[in-house]
Amino acid sequence: MRAWLARGRIPAADADELIQEAYCRLAMLREVDHIDSPYAYFHSIVRNLLLRRLKRQQVISFEAIAEIDAFEDDRPSPEQIAAGKLAYRKLLVLIADLPERCRRVVELRKIEGWSQKQISDHLGITEKAVAKQIWLGLKLIRAAWRVAEEQADTEMSVAEQIARGLG
Repeated sequence: MRAWLARGRIPAADADELIQEAYCRLAMLREVDHIDSPYAYFHSIVRNLLLRRLKRQQVISFEAIAEIDAFEDDRPSPEQIAAGKLAYRKLLVLIADLPERCRRVVELRKIEGWSQKQISDHLGITEKAVAKQIWLGLKLIRAAWRVAEEQADTEMSVAEQIARGLG
């Protein structure tokens, strides 16, 4: 990993910081069963941390970006796959928390793929009522998602501060 970072002209101290932060992120995972390739997963974490750091800098080394881009391929990274699975589970929980009628309409429309007409016929309500329930459900899901993201950002900031204090 250090050799890869060195080829991207990342100073040794920054490389050590990135690797340490990646280890901290791995340590914060509640479970690791979803990781099929630990090396690739770790590499993805370091690469994503490096990209975030480079985006925050005013001056970016074009060689560093080229090296990172050379590693990219068309397949989603293990980190992206895991994040997608976690996001899907979180979305199902948010849908389950909706009021009963709203939950049922959102499930039929967004998960099962039913048309508004099919839902209205099935539930015996108007298409306008179906549209309103979908709108309401999506509004509630977006709000709950935003709150969850803010909580996660706060927890990550606290964990990063603790990690910096230990390092």
